[in-house]
Amino acid sequence: MRLQIITSAQTNPFLNLAVEQHLVKTTPPDTVVMYLWKNQQTVVIGYNQNPYTECDVDTLLAEGGHLMRRLTGGGAVYHDVGNLNFSFVVPKQHYDVRRQFAVIQKAVESFGLRTEISGRNDLLCQGRKFSGNAFSKGTDNCLHHGTILIKTDTQSIQRYLKVKPSKLLKHGVSSVQSRVVNLSELAPITSENIVPPLEEAFQQVYGGTAERIPFQNICSDEVLAYSRHLATDDFLFAKWRHFHTTLNSSYPWGEVEIDLDTDEKNNCITQVQIATDCLSPDTIEQARQLLTGASLRKPPQMPATDSEKQTILHDIFSLVYDK
Repeated sequence: MRLQIITSAQTNPFLNLAVEQHLVKTTPPDTVVMYLWKNQQTVVIGYNQNPYTECDVDTLLAEGGHLMRRLTGGGAVYHDVGNLNFSFVVPKQHYDVRRQFAVIQKAVESFGLRTEISGRNDLLCQGRKFSGNAFSKGTDNCLHHGTILIKTDTQSIQRYLKVKPSKLLKHGVSSVQSRVVNLSELAPITSENIVPPLEEAFQQVYGGTAERIPFQNICSDEVLAYSRHLATDDFLFAKWRHFHTTLNSSYPWGEVEIDLDTDEKNNCITQVQIATDCLSPDTIEQARQLLTGASLRKPPQMPATDSEKQTILHDIFSLVYDK
């Protein structure tokens, strides 16, 4: 198995995401990639999230920040240059979330800190979150990406992110600031000196010597064009400007809000929009497609799929039809 390491040379969030997606699509089946990158003053929301309920969009943009919608699920996070981001692009046959987590844990633990995996997608140190993660599966490769909070401006997290009180209560804290921790508070870690331990841990966990690929080699005209698409108003905001929550609930797999338009005369659902931090965006899209055009009286037939996806679909259908 070949190993590759790519480190971004700049902080444009849309270009960084475009490079990541290019790697997911083009990495050969015998290769595992670790990609390291930073964004400048960016709120990153999950693929199915409503930007207006997750972020103070007006304040963020007025202060020169960026809003970016990633292509994985999960919740909103804040990035600045005190935050190092990582992406693992792994062929399906070698994809192992615990193994990928082990790379981050070994690197952090080399500074004398103890870490643990918590809940759906978090890494904790001393009981506080320093890394949130999200996942997706492509045709040939899987993606696991996440954050490492090192010296992030936690006041900006408070300022820009809108976190539901129910989510804080679930974690037994009163604010975002009390739930997260910068690793620099606990050890002499910087976003620069953690890179060599990450590279070493990556090679140890996967058992090989990694080839270093220059970032500029990935930035083709196609990648640059895709980065511009990711920054468009249509991709970021368009379908969310008129979102009105008609149904909402919370489940172990995430929070969900549904905007439902119906045609009572013809007894059908005409339009569905789902806002959620669910980690499985493809399941949410499947739910949306199944509900669009469905009868108002009878749920769509449950498709054959794995148990986790069936649980998500069942909960969404129950929310719609048991209202």
